[in-house]
Amino acid sequence: MSTTDETRAARPAGRPRSARAEQAIIDATLDLLGEGMNIAELSIEAIAARAGVGKTTIYRRWANKEDLCVDALARLKSPLPELRGESVREDLVAYLEVVVRDSCDARRRCVMSIVMNDAERHPRLVARVRQALIEPRREVLAAVLRRGTATGELRADLDVPVAMAALIGTVTWYMRDAGPDGTTESPAGIAERIVDQLLAGLAPAA
Repeated sequence: MSTTDETRAARPAGRPRSARAEQAIIDATLDLLGEGMNIAELSIEAIAARAGVGKTTIYRRWANKEDLCVDALARLKSPLPELRGESVREDLVAYLEVVVRDSCDARRRCVMSIVMNDAERHPRLVARVRQALIEPRREVLAAVLRRGTATGELRADLDVPVAMAALIGTVTWYMRDAGPDGTTESPAGIAERIVDQLLAGLAPAA
């Protein structure tokens, strides 16, 4: 067998994936949702037209619209930093800084709001989004709080779900109003301020 034949035999079947086309499809999906199109209105045809690709290019990567939406939404979330596990306060501040940063992005807020408000009509999609994007982050936060009760940094009788709601809900309250250009400027040091204020009530009695 010649070198050319060996190369052909080793090459996987089908065309190599184009990172540029894939990014264009993801961006098109998020742009259409960000412009107010709901899940029912969103179509592979519309995504393909916006991305400048054929429908077959999309179907080579995703089996259906639901798979594409879950993949696209996963790109919206900033990755969480590696939490050092040395201080509950430091870990909570690092976690909330990511939440604040994402909350300042009008596109992220709009897209997630549209998708999550479609739960009744698209329960399976929303359930997959929760499982893939939301629950893993909730578990990271819950683990930090549980560790705090174990180390004595937090009250032993801490209601972890309520504490989580207080932390995330406070960020949401601060970030709920977008500016005139569609962006929100986070107050200086807001992650630290929220954590320090809430820790006053979450910490064990002196």
